[in-house]
Amino acid sequence: MFECGSLNSEMEPFIPQELPVEEVAWEPLIPLIGRANWQLAEYNGVLTTLPNPELLLAPLTTQEAVLSSKIEGTQATLGEVLKFEAGEEPEQESRRQDIREIMNYRRALREAEGELRTRPFNLNLLLQLHATLLDSVRGRNKARGNFRVEQNWIGAPGSKIEEAQFIPPAPGKPLLDALYNWESYYHLQRPDTLVQLAIIHAQFEILHPFLDGNGRLGRILIPIFLSEKGLLSQPVFYMSAYLESNRERYVEHLRILGKVEGAWNRWVEFFLEGLIHQAQANVIKARQIHNLYEELKRQILDLTHSQYAVPLLDNMFEQPIFRSTHLDSRSNMPSRPMIMNMLGKLKKADILKTIAEGRGPHAQVLALAKLVNLCEEKEVV
Repeated sequence: MFECGSLNSEMEPFIPQELPVEEVAWEPLIPLIGRANWQLAEYNGVLTTLPNPELLLAPLTTQEAVLSSKIEGTQATLGEVLKFEAGEEPEQESRRQDIREIMNYRRALREAEGELRTRPFNLNLLLQLHATLLDSVRGRNKARGNFRVEQNWIGAPGSKIEEAQFIPPAPGKPLLDALYNWESYYHLQRPDTLVQLAIIHAQFEILHPFLDGNGRLGRILIPIFLSEKGLLSQPVFYMSAYLESNRERYVEHLRILGKVEGAWNRWVEFFLEGLIHQAQANVIKARQIHNLYEELKRQILDLTHSQYAVPLLDNMFEQPIFRSTHLDSRSNMPSRPMIMNMLGKLKKADILKTIAEGRGPHAQVLALAKLVNLCEEKEVV
């Protein structure tokens, strides 16, 4: 929980180390560095062989947004987000807020990808992504799109600064100087790029430059950096599942940085282990999704004998839960009677499942069940 307020004389803001961090001992890290780089290269190899990675991995991008936001306390699931996009409103207002935060996270990821095609990462882009992240959601009144000018602290919900677990650097010149140093380090050529990324992520969380959204932005930085440094062909690397399942270790490793001897090495080891674990998981999931796509393509072609079979499948991968009327506006789709005929065949073959029957002006809601269940790693549809 991150709060802001005034300091008393007994509490002092943390003074961050200047980057690069000098006390990292490289030799013990060499085996992990080698494994992490190899595993990431294997994952990138899978990315480059996918026929349309942006399309095929779109559901995983949404799942990453769900998991990253969950670390910050949201409860909405991937299925709820997809239903919301299909026009199915959740009953609870808190769920609506959760879903909007998740959609903003995904928007920020895509915005970063687009911006990095024309300019390198910089603090102005960081501010832009923060503004996107907090657009029209909880936290929008917490200096959205601006670095903080108040002191914040980390502690239990509702805690006072006297009970803080950590007090980030003071606002104003101390914070801005540290941010400029952080930005400069981001663009340095270092002995190993993945160790550099581990330090970049940790230092960002230490600086905590915003009143809200720091954790989510720190995780967005991971695929951005990997892509910009050329280790990934595009920024699609999903780290939040590992950080969520190891949340206590994650927080503890960050908490002791700069305070305990050897803490930076232990942090880098933890981060590299996470990269290895997540790259392995991402390889498996990307291959499963590709295999599912090819399997469904054959089935739908056999069922429909239509030139629109593959465009239909592509639309369903882009939006796995959808209203049947949503397809009417797609330029690559046939007439409505033909669409309904194709959807009927897919429902009969159990490729599509009905989430909600049509009522009044609202068309039925359908789900590409195997894809949703694969991304959720359990049967939810």
